[in-house]
Amino acid sequence: MSRKWLNRNVLSLGLARLFSDLSHESVTAVLPAFLSAELGVAAFILGLIEGISDISSSFIKMFSGWYSDKTGKRKPLVLLGYILTGIFVPAIGFASHWIHVLISRTFGWIGRGVRRAPQDALLSDSVNKRYISMAFGFDRMMDTTGAILGPAIAFIFLPLLGFRNLFLLSFIPGILAILSAFAVKEKFRKPNHKIRFVKTVRKMPNNFKKFLVAVAIFGIANFANTFLILRVSEALRPAMGAIAAGSIATGLYVLLNLGGAIFSYVSGILGSKFNKRYLLALGYFIFALYCIGFIVLEPTITNFALLFILAGIEMGLIDVMEGAYTADILKSSIRGTGYGILHTINGIGDFLSSTIAGLLWTLFSFNFAFAYGATLSTVAAIILVTIS
Repeated sequence: MSRKWLNRNVLSLGLARLFSDLSHESVTAVLPAFLSAELGVAAFILGLIEGISDISSSFIKMFSGWYSDKTGKRKPLVLLGYILTGIFVPAIGFASHWIHVLISRTFGWIGRGVRRAPQDALLSDSVNKRYISMAFGFDRMMDTTGAILGPAIAFIFLPLLGFRNLFLLSFIPGILAILSAFAVKEKFRKPNHKIRFVKTVRKMPNNFKKFLVAVAIFGIANFANTFLILRVSEALRPAMGAIAAGSIATGLYVLLNLGGAIFSYVSGILGSKFNKRYLLALGYFIFALYCIGFIVLEPTITNFALLFILAGIEMGLIDVMEGAYTADILKSSIRGTGYGILHTINGIGDFLSSTIAGLLWTLFSFNFAFAYGATLSTVAAIILVTIS
């Protein structure tokens, strides 16, 4: 197979994602324990920190993408994003109060928001249209690999170093991420200082707007993978005990992420051969399928493993195809804005979906939460298939 798509930019951006995720995921994995054990704060504070960080990141994605279209320069925003994340997240190691953690985490997550849309636009600008899905597949594979390695490193080094030294250790991959982003070479693009955000959004192609409707509906269906972990833990606990059930659930989550990393690359190959919109719809259907599976299948380890593998396949398909399909629809001059809108909608959907699923789970049962997800994701898939 041709490797023309794996150029300097694709490799550099992929390495930046890998190192950055390795850095901040190693911190995120132990942050709840640090806040509780070292700073003595309640779970409410953790939720506050997570919520403010996520909201700050979500809305800035839209405007950073638009600004990269306006100035014609995407690399400076990508680099700024990696600098903010690479410095502020490890700086949690200096925190003596939860407010310090809130400030560091929020600025670190703002960095993620600043870089996300410009990076996807820069990635799509760096390869021939024929190879866009391959580039996105590699990029998402590197991202997920970092998300696997970060917690693994935290698990190994936390007993040896303690919380604060582990956080300081995460400066190293954070700096490597900055250096990788710095290695990107951006082609000159003429700035468009007349571009206006609202006007640009209004003039987006109709098929992109319909695509965003499907993304929004799926977004409020696609609750966090932590609910899958919760279901396994609850189902296995009566027979195995809390510790063993939690251990198996964690192992299955690693399996999910491994599947996501592998299938991100596979999805890139599929996207270069088949219709990206149909592949994305398939990802939505797979989400509905494993939601139904959690309702109807016997709660055995084998069945749970199958469902977690399906979740990994779904994650790989959707992460790659949303980015690659957007590049197919939009011309280069407005891709930054388009990716910004896409990621903001996804960010809002992440918040709403998990909140709604949690309420349904608590007020009724897990069956209602999974049925909710299956129903809306099927609707989103149907809309996607019918886009003309």
